Amino acid sequence: MAITKDRKTQIIDQFRRETTDTGSPEVQIALLTERINELHEHMRAHKKDHASRRGLLKMVSKRSGLLTYLRNKERGRYLAVIARLGLRK
Repeated sequence: MAITKDRKTQIIDQFRRETTDTGSPEVQIALLTERINELHEHMRAHKKDHASRRGLLKMVSKRSGLLTYLRNKERGRYLAVIARLGLRK
């Protein structure tokens, strides 16, 4: 259920802002989105898995907070990241 090391590296390479960047909001949002999508598929198959549902809700909340931070700090970066990930509108 976890993201493989290769996939994580690939996501970081796509969303980083500079060569040593691994923790910018864009990277964190992209990694959370990947984990949310995987867990969403798990939840479709296992509807009564309430522990995983709680984890999913916590991840969605964390991503929402990061998106709010990015929206308030730099609107252009926010719009770029939601467009690339296909979030909202």
